[in-house]
Amino acid sequence: MKMNKKKKWTGILTAGLTLALVLSGCSSQTKDSSSSSTTTTDAPKTESAGGSPVEITFWNMFGGGEGDFVDQIIKGFNDSQKEVSVKQLRLESNEYYAKLSTALSSSKGPDVAVAHVDRISPFVKAKQILPVDELATKVGFDLKEITESNIQSVSYDGKPYAVPLDTHFHMFYYNKDILKKADLLNEDGTPKLGDMTPEGFEKTLGDIHAKVPDVQALAVNTPYFQEPFLNMYYEAGGDILNADMTKAAINNDKALNVLKFYTDIYKNNYSDLNDKTPWDTFHNGKAAFWFGGVWEAGLLLGDKSLNIGAMPLPPIFGSQTHWASSHTLVIPSYVSAEKQEAAAKFMKYFSEIGGKTWGQAGHVPANSNVTASEEYKSLPYRSEFIEAQKTVKFAPPTDKYTTIITTISESLQNIIFGNETPKDGLANMEKQINEVLDN
Repeated sequence: MKMNKKKKWTGILTAGLTLALVLSGCSSQTKDSSSSSTTTTDAPKTESAGGSPVEITFWNMFGGGEGDFVDQIIKGFNDSQKEVSVKQLRLESNEYYAKLSTALSSSKGPDVAVAHVDRISPFVKAKQILPVDELATKVGFDLKEITESNIQSVSYDGKPYAVPLDTHFHMFYYNKDILKKADLLNEDGTPKLGDMTPEGFEKTLGDIHAKVPDVQALAVNTPYFQEPFLNMYYEAGGDILNADMTKAAINNDKALNVLKFYTDIYKNNYSDLNDKTPWDTFHNGKAAFWFGGVWEAGLLLGDKSLNIGAMPLPPIFGSQTHWASSHTLVIPSYVSAEKQEAAAKFMKYFSEIGGKTWGQAGHVPANSNVTASEEYKSLPYRSEFIEAQKTVKFAPPTDKYTTIITTISESLQNIIFGNETPKDGLANMEKQINEVLDN
């Protein structure tokens, strides 16, 4: 499969829309990460006075640039002590969760593994992964270092079942050269956005379209439209499910208004509905604005010649609440006590020390000590990332989320490409989600 720049730089490899949704978070790009390799990365074994170190196997799906950072973290951990040796197995993202689920069911697989926050609920329900609080205490890892929102996202009945590594979400990237041509660049290099309403933002897009007609005013992630939709829908105060997660809550005026906003943008040619690679469009200087993942920071902000800036998503629909996901580390229930403790030591290192390296990938580390460090804050635009992290909204913690978000994505595609009206599409979406919840 030929990899586009998005997949190359963000480590996202999808085998189709459904798989992209399964790996949501780095969702489109969300999706996270992926790899074109299924080989292992073994660190050389060391020996302590008591004998060989405890060897643990670490499963993940991180490829591309993200994989390079993970390799550094594993090497750093293995070199830092002689008690534990981590052996990495990197799987293709399009097969990762199928293989992880099989491993957890058969009690044969990794000793520690990556799982997105919206994927752990079924594992908790099936008692296939362990709570991590007692293990963390045993190895001197204070989970209070992890931000409260991250800990809450992995907690069930008051127990954390994973160690969150990061929060990832979308930023508002802007091309300063295009905005300067449109007379929409402030002296400090930030965009002039006008009134923060759907109508006001559309006027800004119209000004760009009129003055710089050879570019898209806003590249919209149409191939993974659930992402830009959820960003604005959450801004408007919307929810996917009701409070007790028994019924769909997405068929409402808030969702209709967001869909009208995007269909207006397409109709007025501010964005190209048929753009299959909008991430490339923006990177190549052919779009003024882009709602892109923090994991794109290395590509978009690392090259000063691109003249790109970043800020939190503007409150177009009244708030700055926006979609987010998180990579976490989990320990399967079948792991022996000795390896549980070894895995917990690796988790502690990944969070406290490796988090500094992981932050370079663009993700906002979940460890507050890392984000408070001068090393992290000195990275480009990271103060903006930290600000945006304060208003994230995670997926509802239901074990049926994967099926639900797939349903949402497919329904949204039908709507934006005109196969259904927004009103009919939302009604059908609601019906399908309720059938999933009732089954």
